[in-house]
Amino acid sequence: MKFSGHLNELQLINKEINVSESTVLFNQPITTENFTTLFEFRNSEWWVEDGWLTGKNPDESGGMAIFKQDFPGNILLEFEGRTVLPSTRDLNFMWNTEWSDLLQSCGNGYIGSLNGWWTKRVGIERSPDFKLRATTPCFKFEPGRIYKVQAGSIDGQCFIFIDGKLCIELDDPEPVDNQKYTKIALSTYSSMVQFKNVVIRQIKWKSLEMSYKPEF
Repeated sequence: MKFSGHLNELQLINKEINVSESTVLFNQPITTENFTTLFEFRNSEWWVEDGWLTGKNPDESGGMAIFKQDFPGNILLEFEGRTVLPSTRDLNFMWNTEWSDLLQSCGNGYIGSLNGWWTKRVGIERSPDFKLRATTPCFKFEPGRIYKVQAGSIDGQCFIFIDGKLCIELDDPEPVDNQKYTKIALSTYSSMVQFKNVVIRQIKWKSLEMSYKPEF
């Protein structure tokens, strides 16, 4: 499988992430033997199939596989993911988050999605009030195709890269407290999805000075 773009250096506005220097917090195969010890599951069915963590939730609700381990701080979530045909939508994931028994869904935290929001969009939103949201229909998602996703945030500067290309960036003026909300989840919303090669890192980044050079 070939990916376009340079996956090791991820450039944002005024910041650059060095992936290889970002400390690895989780990097192990998810197997039939270990997946129930790694995750707790909510509102959905999950199993491992041919090396893929597979989630199914036909309902209009957020089904979640939540890592039992806590991941505080600025987090980079990496994985290969796809929908399982005939499912075509909502390859979802969360970070700096929590499970809410009251809401029976994601509490405080950031939600990312490929082919979501009922209108085939890539985007990021903040739960639980969803007043912070950025989405775009410009990424042409192909159901069943495997995508390399790199997503996360630096003190509220949120991003999603797909196959090495920045697809969306969003600045939260009041960032989630990433020392308090420390869960990461993989999710299925009225969809059937698969995740593989999941890696979680503590982000190592540097500031970039950006300026224009005269063009005329």
